[in-house]
Amino acid sequence: MAPHLRTISREEHLAFVASRPAASHMQVPSWGDVKPDWRAESIGWFDRDGAGRERIVGAGLVLYRPIPRVKRYLAYLPEGPVIDWHTEGLGQWLDPMLAHLKGQGAFSVRMGPPVVARRWDARTVKDAIADPAAGRLRDMPPDDEEPSAAEVVERLRALGWRRGGEESEDGFSAGQPRYVFQVPFAGLSLEEIRGNLNQQWRRNIKKAEKAGVKVVEGDYEDLPAFYELYRETAERDRFIPRPLAYFQRMWTVLRAEDPDRMRLYLAQHDGETLSAATMLTVGNHVWYSYGASTGRKREVQPSNAIQWRMMSDAHERGAAVYDLRGITDTLDEANHLVGLLRFKVGTGGRAAEYIGEWDYPINKVLHKAFTLYMARR
Repeated sequence: MAPHLRTISREEHLAFVASRPAASHMQVPSWGDVKPDWRAESIGWFDRDGAGRERIVGAGLVLYRPIPRVKRYLAYLPEGPVIDWHTEGLGQWLDPMLAHLKGQGAFSVRMGPPVVARRWDARTVKDAIADPAAGRLRDMPPDDEEPSAAEVVERLRALGWRRGGEESEDGFSAGQPRYVFQVPFAGLSLEEIRGNLNQQWRRNIKKAEKAGVKVVEGDYEDLPAFYELYRETAERDRFIPRPLAYFQRMWTVLRAEDPDRMRLYLAQHDGETLSAATMLTVGNHVWYSYGASTGRKREVQPSNAIQWRMMSDAHERGAAVYDLRGITDTLDEANHLVGLLRFKVGTGGRAAEYIGEWDYPINKVLHKAFTLYMARR
C-alpha cells in the first residue's frame, strides 16, 4: 500500500528523526528557523500497521523561497527528505510530495537525496593529489561503489527529475556539497581512530599539547570571538562570510530544540583564541560545520587540536560518523581548496560522493526564469 502524505507537527517530525540512526541537520524542524527568509513546513509519509494503526514512515523539512513579484515558491528539501530511497516504488513517495508542494504554490522542487554513490579511501585521495595526471576526484576509480545508488538515479530520471545545481570548477554547487569527507567511528575505539590519523596529524596534535594549546567549549557569549576568526578566514580563503546574527540565530534555535544539537569549540594559547569551530549533531551523525582560524601562531597547531577534541567528544557521545562536510572535486595543486582537502584527508577517513541535488520543474517557464535569475546574481 502506497504511503500517504500530510503536513506534520514539529513534535511528530522530531519523534520520527529520533527513531532513525541519523538524519541531516538540515532535515530537523529547527533548521527552518535558521533560515528566516524561507517559509518552513514539516511533511510526513504515513502507512498503516497490521492492526490498521497509522504510523509515520518518512519525513521531510521543506523550505519555501518566494520569487520576486510572483506568489510562487521554490520548494527546497536540503539533504532530504528522509524516506526509503532504495525502493522500486520511489514514485509512490515522490509523486504525492510533488502534488502537495504544487498545492502549496511551488513552481519548482529541489531536493538532495542522502544517497552515497561512491567512496575513496584517504590513501587513494592522497595518491591522486600527488599524481600530476589526476584531474578530478570523480575520474578516479573508487574503493567502494554503491550499485543501488545508480538505480536511484535511473528511477529519478524516469520520474521526470533532473540533476540540478551546476557545479563550479571546484566541484561545489549552489546547494549542498556533492563531495564530502567522513571519518567512520562505528566499532572503533578512540585509540584506533587516532591511529588512523596520518603521521603529520599525530605529530601536530602532540605539538599543540606540548605548546599548551587548550581547547574549551564556548557559549553564546563566545560567538563574537568565533566570528572575528571567521571573518579573517573568509578574507584569506576568498568566500563571502555570513553575518554574526546568522550564527547567533543558529545557536539559539538549534539548542532550543536539543541542547546537544550545536556546540562551539575554541582553541586558545596564552589567553588568545587562535581557532574556533562549530559542531552539529543529529542521532549518531556529527558534523564539523563551520571552522575559523587566524594566521597567527600556526606553529602551535590549533586547528589540529580543535579537530581532535571535537572528534574525541563525538566518539564519547556515540557518534558513528564524524563528517567534515564539503571537499573540492579538483585535484589541481594550484587550487587553493586542495590545502583544505589535504587537511581533511589527514584524518584517515573517506571521501564520499552523493548522487547530487535534483530538480522537478512543476512550471517549466517559471523554473527556467528562476534558473536564469540565479545564474545572473
